Amino acid sequence: MELAKIVGTVDHTLLKQVATWEQIKELCDDAMRYQTASVCIPASYVKQAKEYVGSAMRVCTVIGFPNGYSTTAVKVFETQDAVQNGADEIDMVINIGWVKDGLYGQVAEEIKEVKQACGGRILKVIVETCLLTEEEKIRMCEVVTRSGADFIKTSTGFSTGGATFDDVALFAKHIGPGIRIKAAGGIASMEDAERFLSLGASRLGTSRIIQILKNEDSSGQY
Repeated sequence: MELAKIVGTVDHTLLKQVATWEQIKELCDDAMRYQTASVCIPASYVKQAKEYVGSAMRVCTVIGFPNGYSTTAVKVFETQDAVQNGADEIDMVINIGWVKDGLYGQVAEEIKEVKQACGGRILKVIVETCLLTEEEKIRMCEVVTRSGADFIKTSTGFSTGGATFDDVALFAKHIGPGIRIKAAGGIASMEDAERFLSLGASRLGTSRIIQILKNEDSSGQY
């Protein structure tokens, strides 16, 4: 697979609690240099980042992150605020407790409300696969499909595990038409990235891919 194609699927991500503006700015610079799909950053930096990158890069942020147990009203407000500040894409965390309680209708309704708050922007739904059973993962494929979201996303990267090849293959088998897959969490190499894409992902949430390219640039290998 062509390197540019892989890089073009990357949501270049920095969501650590200690992230500073200088680090976010560097993330944006790298994303624009290598032409990633977006930068994925904390909501508090969205306005500043969007003013910095303008139309040169899409800005993504996270909602209900990382635990997902905010109320629906709070998630909707977070989304509206992010959109007002210039976010181009929204990644929301589901209420995992509702999944465990079998309240799939409530999960679907929450996703629909957040999608409406997106105002036509892309919505990715983080289901945190490491905390779900296989049956729950399959049910969430069905829920996300009927909710009007654009992507199902594996992980926050803040729980007990990240994306796995098996989970992406499972998603590809069970999602409906028009729903895309984002693999996120622990993607550490070009080989991993290429395999996730070959299994059906069309976005990758990672910072390491661009770091690999920067290291190759500095060593003259790229």
